[in-house]
Amino acid sequence: MMPMKNCETLNEQYAREVRQRWGSTDAYKESVQRTAPYSKTDWDNAYSALDDVIIGFAELKNGGTDPDQQAARLQVEKLQQCISENYYTCTKEILAGLGQMYVADQRFRSNIDKHGTGTAEYISLCIEKYCR
Repeated sequence: MMPMKNCETLNEQYAREVRQRWGSTDAYKESVQRTAPYSKTDWDNAYSALDDVIIGFAELKNGGTDPDQQAARLQVEKLQQCISENYYTCTKEILAGLGQMYVADQRFRSNIDKHGTGTAEYISLCIEKYCR
């Protein structure tokens, strides 16, 4: 387990990066406003909900579900809804960008692929098919 001080340093680093990249967007402003009152329990619930959606993608991938199938499309809708309910309004445009980031940014890919190698790539493909 990572020492708490290292965790806090990483969180600060990621927060700075997020502000630099998306700080001027409406989605960022909405996220800051909506999550400001979050307690530790609220954050745990939001992370858990997102993790459950990712596990669902991993199960679909492992079951051989094609990214173009209805089950995969429904899982993308669950992802979009989870983000919209917990963080900010997740438009199709934002969702498409997230799908690309999940495979382009090694930090996201590694975190998602904890649920099985190739899960990030699978989610990205599902999102791509859904958003076209």
